[in-house]
Amino acid sequence: VIAINGKFPGPTLNVTTNWNVVVNVKNHIDEPLLITWNGIQHRKNSWQDGVSGTNCPIPAGWNFTYQFQVKDQIGSFFYFPSLHFQRASGGYGGIIINNRDVIPVPFGTPDGDITIFISDWYIKSHKDLRKELEDGSDLGVPDGVLFNGLGPYRYDVSVVPEGIAFETINVEPGRTYRFRVHNVGISTSLNFRIQNHNLLLVETEGSYTVQQNYTNMDIHVGQSYSFLITMDQNASTDYYMVASSRFTNSTSVSRVTGVAILHYSNSQGPAAGPLPDPPNEFETYYSMNQARTIRWNVSAGAARPNPQGSFKYGDITVTDVYVLLNRPAELIGGKWGTTLNGISYIAPATPLKLAQQFNIPGVFKLDFPNRMMNRPTKFDTSIINGSYRGFMEIIFQNNDTTVQSYHMDGYAFFVVGMDYGTWTENSRGTYNKWDGVARCTTQVFPGAWTAILVSLDNVGMWNLRAQNLNSWYLGQEVYVSVVNPEITNKTEVAMPDNAIYCGLLSYLQRYQAHKVSFSGTTGVPNASTITTLVALLLTFFCCIKVIDW
Repeated sequence: VIAINGKFPGPTLNVTTNWNVVVNVKNHIDEPLLITWNGIQHRKNSWQDGVSGTNCPIPAGWNFTYQFQVKDQIGSFFYFPSLHFQRASGGYGGIIINNRDVIPVPFGTPDGDITIFISDWYIKSHKDLRKELEDGSDLGVPDGVLFNGLGPYRYDVSVVPEGIAFETINVEPGRTYRFRVHNVGISTSLNFRIQNHNLLLVETEGSYTVQQNYTNMDIHVGQSYSFLITMDQNASTDYYMVASSRFTNSTSVSRVTGVAILHYSNSQGPAAGPLPDPPNEFETYYSMNQARTIRWNVSAGAARPNPQGSFKYGDITVTDVYVLLNRPAELIGGKWGTTLNGISYIAPATPLKLAQQFNIPGVFKLDFPNRMMNRPTKFDTSIINGSYRGFMEIIFQNNDTTVQSYHMDGYAFFVVGMDYGTWTENSRGTYNKWDGVARCTTQVFPGAWTAILVSLDNVGMWNLRAQNLNSWYLGQEVYVSVVNPEITNKTEVAMPDNAIYCGLLSYLQRYQAHKVSFSGTTGVPNASTITTLVALLLTFFCCIKVIDW
């Protein structure tokens, strides 16, 4: 696994709206590394985004310090390594952005705050998995599902072998806890549920939602949800917490099921009996209909005191429309790639943001098509030329056979519609133009479409990608360049002094005299039980409070 400060998952970054955050990353793994902050908008500062289009990788043995402000944000997010399929081996941790004291929260203060990471898991290393993708192989069914980096509780002796460590969440009866649940996996949608307990949804990826009770929730790759869960049962036993695969071959469901334990302090015994039932796999509209019920709480404030609904996105005129059609992996000139609008993205040796900063020609083209073109698929470094302060409509059309999630860095977008079939202009008649939830990652079901609206008010170079690692790794991404045309108006944070140079700018890079030394597995407990162990060290220094006048 890729551990952080000797832990898997890594430490949670717990901050408050508008704080400045300083994170020192020491790369002890044996290949280049970048850390990206899923859902953090980095207002006017894409230099800190930690993806291949904005930053040169941190070489093995080097350190790099990220510095960013969590400007005007609240909510539940996570960080992870963005290069080389590394997230498949871990390297992730949580981000909590708390409200400022002066901003009311639309629910009472919980008695505790609990972060849960659920993920599919392959025993093979991320290096072996990416090699399989490069060779045109499908990853197949995962070997299991993890809860906070741990395997399943032995709920069935015929399914789960002895000796597997499992997660236990300890709670007090009668109290209410906030559970922040993140799907940090590779490509599997997971259904989350807790035996005999309701999930009161209150927030997703920085937006307070209309509060509704659910018995279970489909959480797709890269998505984050906050639930309030009250410990209102009689504690005759412990209770199962389950994350099971969705849309997977039914013969493999038991294998792709993660089970943890919810333990009341007055529990009378271990959890027993069958797991709580998942949704019916044959009800194809269940997951989509559930997604449609997730709505924006328009009367609640978030990072600012004014209600979320005061931004009336449904009244804004759309300036640009992009219909992004995906396709599953295919051979393109003898190499496997996935595409959006017929283009499989190639990351140049010189990051896009650096090439833009230094006016280097030929690194990228601002000609990404707004629809599928009638031409052969190709590899290219083509990006979207976003209009500063424009209002963009993006339709994701999923021609793949699996659920795909899409994420946009730098922004929260409004999910206004989804349906099965092919999107047409008449589909706009079904859009939710009042309380569609604002978030940064949305699912697109196979043979279906999802429409989002986004206000391009954040200058920078922003990654728009598939969150499913197999699709992303093979090229299903694009960047949106948002530039303020008024040269006299300095709307973007300056390039950081500690920027790493690579590609055509390698000659500017100074040797890093204080490299970190490789530590191998020293100091990590139970190293003998882990086949491959590498360590990624993040030393968190936070936070410097900034007064927002």
